[in-house]
Amino acid sequence: MAVGVFDSGLGGLTVLEAVTKRLPDVPFVYFGDNAHTPYGVRDPQDIYDLTTAGVQCLFDEGCDLVILACNTASAAALRRMQEGWVPHEKRVLGVFVPLIEALTERKWGDNSPPREVGVKHVALFATPATVSSRAFQRELAFRAIGVDVEAQPCAGVVDAIEMGDMILADALVRSHVESLLRRMPKPEAAILGCTHYPLVEDVFRDALGPDVAVYSQPDLVAEALADYLGRHPAMRGAGTESKFLTTGDPRRVSSKATQFLRRSIPFEAADI
Repeated sequence: MAVGVFDSGLGGLTVLEAVTKRLPDVPFVYFGDNAHTPYGVRDPQDIYDLTTAGVQCLFDEGCDLVILACNTASAAALRRMQEGWVPHEKRVLGVFVPLIEALTERKWGDNSPPREVGVKHVALFATPATVSSRAFQRELAFRAIGVDVEAQPCAGVVDAIEMGDMILADALVRSHVESLLRRMPKPEAAILGCTHYPLVEDVFRDALGPDVAVYSQPDLVAEALADYLGRHPAMRGAGTESKFLTTGDPRRVSSKATQFLRRSIPFEAADI
């Protein structure tokens, strides 16, 4: 029974790779909105409209549970979707909470009041739309107090990755890290708040230095999903086949995805 994975482009493949390894018996339907990537420079209404259209496509494929493997969509659209759009028999989950619970050392589903945690100075690297939404800070405030978050909007990084220009992506990451470090010289932890960023995680780590703990999302999301499905097995949905859907050119997207994951990724056109 299939679970949906939604992303604005190719970044969600980092999450898909992790959840597939963690849950090898679960078929996953991946939806990449490559025709409209990147989301990080779009306005909230546009992000909401594009996200709901893509998630509806995954519902139509038999997915009762969809993971928004896109921080921008999670930040700008998820709460509104959950409050008034998602059917009662479906679920749409974001990628922020597993990351924050790992950072604050809280167990999955711990709803106790916010408390002081060991980390006090956190660097957040994300798209401009995610940064402006302040969704990360809002979710963090539910779980921790006394944490100083310095956010850096990383314009251009997603575009460079989607184009396959990793030299440009490397240069942009180093520039954004340098900019943040001028404002917060000694962060204790760094959040890679975009599922594209694991593809350049080594660059972030090198630019930040060995004393900064770097939190990346794919493995954390995979563990959270395994826990969720263990508690809610009926949410696996009616779908039975894994597939890759895109709003872009399937041949071009397949080629780029295969380069990123170093295995054949056969995309087909989404019916949207």
